[in-house]
Amino acid sequence: MDPDAVAKAFVEHYYTTFDANRAGLANLYQDGSMLTFEGQKIQGSQSIVAKLTSLPFQQCQHSITTVDCQPSGAGGMLVFVSGTLQLAGEQHALKFSQVIIFSLTSLFISIFRVFLKVVLNFVTSWIFLSAIGR
Repeated sequence: MDPDAVAKAFVEHYYTTFDANRAGLANLYQDGSMLTFEGQKIQGSQSIVAKLTSLPFQQCQHSITTVDCQPSGAGGMLVFVSGTLQLAGEQHALKFSQVIIFSLTSLFISIFRVFLKVVLNFVTSWIFLSAIGR
């Protein structure tokens, strides 16, 4: 299995789904998944998707600039994603970067995510920390 291909396929699937139908991300999260959003810890697929679907914007478009992958021990990988997020009705796109740590085995997938967005001349950070797995 090519780690770069796995990383790119996951990133494409995740952001395409996020942009079109955030509720469709539910199958990527499980009961043990954790999302930390601005200090609030949210656990479980349903709760995480409820948070993502309650974000103050309804329409957005991610444009991915980079997907860099580094394999790690025991079949895992570290993925760095950067790009822009265009919100409907906004003139300027927001820059973002995200780090994803995959742990791939036949039994589970764990993903640690950090998401930062940059707005014009000031930085607003949204930190998403989640472990996705069984």
